[in-house]
Amino acid sequence: MSIALLYERSENDENGIKLTAQQLGIDLTFLPFRKIALSISKEGFSAKTKGQNYTNAIKDVAVVLNRAQSKNRRLQASFFMEQLGKKTINSSQIEFTCYSKLRTLLLLWKEGIPIPKTVFVPCDSSDTLKNGQVIHNEKDIADLFQQEISLADGIVIKADAGTHGKMIMLAKNHDELITSIQETKPSIINPVGVVAQELIEKWFYDLRIIVHKAKGKQPVCYPTAMARAGFKDFRTNTFLGNLVFGAKLPKTIQGLAVKSGKTLGKGSDAWIFALDAMVNVKANKQVDDVYLKGELDKASQAFAPVQKVKQDETRLTNFKGWNSKLEKAFQAYANSEHYENIKRIIEESVEKNKNALVFHESNSCPEFWENTRLATGYNVAVPLLKSAQSLIDH
Repeated sequence: MSIALLYERSENDENGIKLTAQQLGIDLTFLPFRKIALSISKEGFSAKTKGQNYTNAIKDVAVVLNRAQSKNRRLQASFFMEQLGKKTINSSQIEFTCYSKLRTLLLLWKEGIPIPKTVFVPCDSSDTLKNGQVIHNEKDIADLFQQEISLADGIVIKADAGTHGKMIMLAKNHDELITSIQETKPSIINPVGVVAQELIEKWFYDLRIIVHKAKGKQPVCYPTAMARAGFKDFRTNTFLGNLVFGAKLPKTIQGLAVKSGKTLGKGSDAWIFALDAMVNVKANKQVDDVYLKGELDKASQAFAPVQKVKQDETRLTNFKGWNSKLEKAFQAYANSEHYENIKRIIEESVEKNKNALVFHESNSCPEFWENTRLATGYNVAVPLLKSAQSLIDH
């Protein structure tokens, strides 16, 4: 019985998994899920593309690494494969939880794990009646939010199933709050209602923390997190142009991350999560923002060669050679004085404010090859593959 890599497109993460599997001596079956016709009938099951039949390949698979990037396709894929008797990483129950920020936060909150104050109103910003009349709910929703969260501190409006910071808006006054609610319409990334959170004053960084579990073993939190840092926006997503740094985690935070993983992975023998967390630094800073912005600007110059390699299209034809160039460029960036300086500031801040950390999201299929792996020194493909092996070995 083998391990299958299910994917939509073969991007850097998937190529990284393939390369790591080769290095570990693990044979993979490849399932290009996006263009397979999955057929079920009284005759049984089949899986075919226009040019290839994957039915027998799937029958021989024991564990599926579910790397479909679309949350909806990933949820469908995990459930479908489980009904065929396959183990999936992550399971469909985990995918169902992580699909929704609200479901994730409810489970963490129930276990006493710190989260930002969150308010959910299961009412859409507007309703259209059969006669075409539009009922506007924005003001009522805004009033409900303001009853629970102080607008003076800022209210963050979020798409429940959003990703990469999409449809995350910060309102600092009543007009901005109404506008943000109006923009939150029912969609594939926000199926129902409106979610709001208190603004966490996280200074200039947030953390991505990797936790995983193999069958028969205790869960593990990797002791170095990826810190996404910059002043580009109140969001610190890398797609906005923010930088990445490695940051060692205090034992207390590692313990909280393991507890979060156990909570979200309950009922599954093997799992892997990238937990997103923020430290509510507020005014508890070691250096002033003017100095820090100057250091970030200089670090950005050192990061430019890394960005150049990332855009190099040879990754499509010679991934191994491209990856060597990427690692060399990132190492030069990590060896720069300004990288080391900002890394030290982040680690000191995390240690100083370790009791002010909150978890706000969990990623069941995180991107890892370009940023997390290089910043933390941890190749997520290794625990992913070894967790899959554990399900076969046991």
